[in-house]
Amino acid sequence: MTLSEFTTRTTDTDACGAFVAVAAFDDLLVDTPVRVDLENRPPIMVVRTDDGVFAVDDTCSHQDTSLSAGWVEGCAVECPLHEACFDLRTGAAMGPPATRPIATHAVQVVDGLVSIWVGGADAASDAA
Repeated sequence: MTLSEFTTRTTDTDACGAFVAVAAFDDLLVDTPVRVDLENRPPIMVVRTDDGVFAVDDTCSHQDTSLSAGWVEGCAVECPLHEACFDLRTGAAMGPPATRPIATHAVQVVDGLVSIWVGGADAASDAA
């Protein structure tokens, strides 16, 4: 499957959640964020860095802007609108104008496929 086939994919998950394949690892370019749209869920940004693969909510907590349109450096993503930065590992806002964190999502890479956890947060930490 190509990256575009993954990003248009929809899924139904049970109440507990599940890992959902969203991209082939080799299709993710380093420091190039990708927006993932899953049915009935807010968009998620997935990015491969030198430190690993990360998934966070794609919407800036300061103003509704897609973070996947921003820039990634190290373990941080910068919003393209007002330059708010977020830590990809924790979702923490790294300074003004953002003051609230963004959600992070557990990621696993198995057999060359990148999957993200969609569902309850408690189950995600147990599954990761």
